[in-house]
Order: sequence, then C-alpha cells, then structure tokens
Amino acid sequence: MKIKPFKGIRPPQNLAKEVASRPYDVLNSAEAQAEAGEKSLLHIIKPEIDFTPIADEHSVEVYNKAVENFKQWQQNGWLVQDGEEKYYVYAQTMDGRTQYGLVAACHADDYMNGDIKKHELTRRDKEEDRMIHVRIQNANVEPVFFSYPAVSAVDAIVNEVIKSTPEYDFVAEDGFGHTFWVVPTAKNSEITAIFEKIPALYVADGHHRTAAAALVAAEKKAQNPAHTGDEEYNYFLAVIFPDNQLKIIDYNRVIKDLNGLSEAELIEKLQKDFVVEPKGADIYTPDALHNFAMYLGGQWYSLTAKEGTYNDNDPIGVLDVTILSNLVLDNVLGIKDLRTDKRIDFVGGIRGLGELKRRVDSGEMAVAFALYAVSMKQLIDIADTGNIMPPKTTWFEPKLRSGLVIHSLD
Repeated sequence: MKIKPFKGIRPPQNLAKEVASRPYDVLNSAEAQAEAGEKSLLHIIKPEIDFTPIADEHSVEVYNKAVENFKQWQQNGWLVQDGEEKYYVYAQTMDGRTQYGLVAACHADDYMNGDIKKHELTRRDKEEDRMIHVRIQNANVEPVFFSYPAVSAVDAIVNEVIKSTPEYDFVAEDGFGHTFWVVPTAKNSEITAIFEKIPALYVADGHHRTAAAALVAAEKKAQNPAHTGDEEYNYFLAVIFPDNQLKIIDYNRVIKDLNGLSEAELIEKLQKDFVVEPKGADIYTPDALHNFAMYLGGQWYSLTAKEGTYNDNDPIGVLDVTILSNLVLDNVLGIKDLRTDKRIDFVGGIRGLGELKRRVDSGEMAVAFALYAVSMKQLIDIADTGNIMPPKTTWFEPKLRSGLVIHSLD
C-alpha cells in the first residue's frame, strides 16, 4: 500500500473537544443544529444548520457556506496546519475497549486498482455530494475508516508512540473516549516502508467518502498535464486499524406488517426453515452464527436456521443477513429489495435490542429481527473474493470523530 504522512490541519490542544464532531452521516440537520457549539466542525460539514430555517444541504449557498466556514475556522485559529508532514495515532475507547488506528494519507490509485477493497455498493448521488465537498474545500475534511490484517511491526510503533503524552484526550458527550498522538517524524519512513509490504486495506466505514476522494483525485489528474502521481491531491485521509482490534456490531431489521399473515401463520411458515423456540418477554440476544432473535406480539423467539438452508462455504451464503433476507424477508414477508422497500427499516445494534421492542410495542412496526454480528473475517473474505455484502450488514462503533485532523489537497 502507498501511504504517506501529511501536514494535518487540526485544532489547538485546548479546542479539540469543542471542534471535533460526530460525522456528517450520523446526524440529521436538526440534530446537528442542536448539537453544534460555536466552534464545532458541524458548521463546516453540515453548514445547512447555519440558516434559518435550515437550508437544503445540496444548495449552492450551503456549499458556499461550507467554504466560508472552513476559511473562518482557520483565520480564527480554531484549525491550524502542522508545519511538517506527520503520521498520527488515534485511539477510541468504548465500554472499556480501546482500538488504535494510524492516521495517514492513502493513495487514490490503490482504491482505483482494487487494493483498497470494498464490501458495499455505493450510490452515485451520494458520491457526487461528497465529491462536491472535497472539490470546494480542496481537502478531505472527514476521514474514512480502514482496516488491515494486523502487523506486529506497526503494533510496536504504535505501542511506543502511546507511551508519550497525547496531543488530545477527551471523552465526548456520548461517553466514548478519543485520544490522539502526533508520531515523531523520525518514524515516518519506517511506517511508509512497512505499509508498502501490506497487500490490501479494507474499507470498514466510509465507502462513499472513499469513492468520492478517489474520483476527485482522478479529476485533478486529468486536469494536470504534468501529473506525476506524487501530488498531494492523489492522497486522501484515512484512519487505519488492525483487524484484530475491531468489533462489528449487529445491524437489525424491523418490519411494518406481516404481509397479510397472522402472528400464528408467520410462526408456522418460519418453522419450515428454522427451529422456532419461544423465549418469553425478556430480551433474547442471538448467541451464535445462524441464530436469530425475533420480537413478535410481546414475545421474543429464538430462530435457528436448519441445516441445508445456508452455505457456509460461500462468503455471501454464510452471512446471516443473506439467510434472513432470502428465507424470511423475501420468501415469507414479500420484501424483495432492501434498498427501496418502505416496509423495512434498519436499527444499529448500538441502540440495543430494547429499541426493537419499543418500535414493535408502539405499533409502528409489526415484527423485529436481531442478528448475530458479522465478523471481521467474514468482511475480509467477502472483500477478497470481490463480493458485495447485502445492504445494512455492518455497523462499526465508535464512529471516527471528525475534525481531529484534516488533509489538504494542496
């Protein structure tokens, strides 16, 4: 992999917590407006919040406001560029577990030629929105979240760096810890050389941001007759975590109706492909691959897929989202397209299974299904074989905080 250090644009030590924000895609505009303090990066990544009423996020005036705010933050000294190219280490702590990522600039060619591997499809409209932000700011304001098969030499450098005093160290409002170190420049060439031997990186979170960054790099390449491949615009901002430190959280499903079936008829149909066991009113959590939880009519059920209904030798067939989609959502409930069907919604496991119960008990939804979380091995197997996961399969938590460091394309 071709990575490099870069001159990060980032907040002074005493402002990091105020500037850093949750990423653009986990908040709607109203939530962002309520959450954004004076110095928050949300004014740059969701600038529609600066209008009353909140403006259309795709309007020209909103994009112009993003540029204006980015310049203003730098003029105010709320964001300052490092004088030397640096690598950084970014640690996130949730529920007593910490994961350590290397912050680096990754090369767009590695994405275009498939060495940075994806596991999700992207939508062109979403890519274009992110591309506009990269173009107008001439910067990657928010990082993407990558993983790689753990390498002891990288672990050793990170373990050495984190013995020093961190540049930033704070707990955000959601209770997640964020700690950030600047790597000594003496380590730059060693880190770069180690990653040259790593054959692949894997997009964990941020498929649209990754595609957008690579497409803008391709545009700039086409516009530059003297292009060499070493220009800063060829690189984009990523935080790269070893696979053995990451944990994928479950991503669950709630359905508005039973497709004309009674509760008893639904259970009867499910018994064809599943061992169905009532579990009572207390929340039941799936305890193994191919085991599901269902909440229906005030009761929890365990559903265990029967032998022969799945293919553990197929990277897609082994996935519980595939089993549920084929055997339940499609065959029984008539939901053919997870991307477009309005009868289904998705609930990240970070909200807890109590959220599934709440949405069914309220009458908003008729039935809920909880899944056993996908493993990093499954994700890597799918990416390595060129397959694509079904929609809403993986949920990574905690999300990367935006605004700890920004990468300029100049």
